[in-house]
Amino acid sequence: MDISQERREYLRAGLSEEHLRNDPIEQFRHWLKDAIDAEISTDPTAMCLSTVGADGRPSQRIVLLKQFDEKGFVFYTNLESKKAKQIAENPNVCLHFGWLPLERQIIINGTANKLSVTEATKYFLSRPRDSQLAAWASQQSQKISSRQLLEQAFSQMKSKFTKGDIPLPSFWGGFRVVPEQVEFWQGRANRLHDRLVYSQSEAGWSIERLQP
Repeated sequence: MDISQERREYLRAGLSEEHLRNDPIEQFRHWLKDAIDAEISTDPTAMCLSTVGADGRPSQRIVLLKQFDEKGFVFYTNLESKKAKQIAENPNVCLHFGWLPLERQIIINGTANKLSVTEATKYFLSRPRDSQLAAWASQQSQKISSRQLLEQAFSQMKSKFTKGDIPLPSFWGGFRVVPEQVEFWQGRANRLHDRLVYSQSEAGWSIERLQP
């Protein structure tokens, strides 16, 4: 299969310094709203999380953004998963949102900090009950010999927690990625894309343009 000629022009819009918010969180909020309103995806809050463990090997996976504010970007996971173990070894991570129908990307570099049990519990109790049960049933990233065993574990948890609230597993929680650099990428014609980057310093956020 020859895919060398698969390409298209990016002609939807441009991105100029005058049109940027002063704060990257507000700019992110604006672009996320555009992505949701445009109904470009069933998962507009899906983001690629990149981590690197002590062995220096990078890993990527798609997770869902569940909260964001001036403190950072929040996602939840099993704390014994591969991603959580790599974050424990190296808290420097990268988040990537690819909204290609809008010809936009956002790249966030920052540090992942574990959420408090109180924060994790509040979110966990808001999840659908079956999602709570799945968190108990799955030993995320661990090998399993069959799908049937996973479904059996789920059924066992369903039998165990028949009444009342399902408690937060001790091995489940969340992380907040505190941004240090946020890049907003807008596709342009002839591959002369707009790339505007917010960088954090003691003086606040500064904005620079990068060449495509």
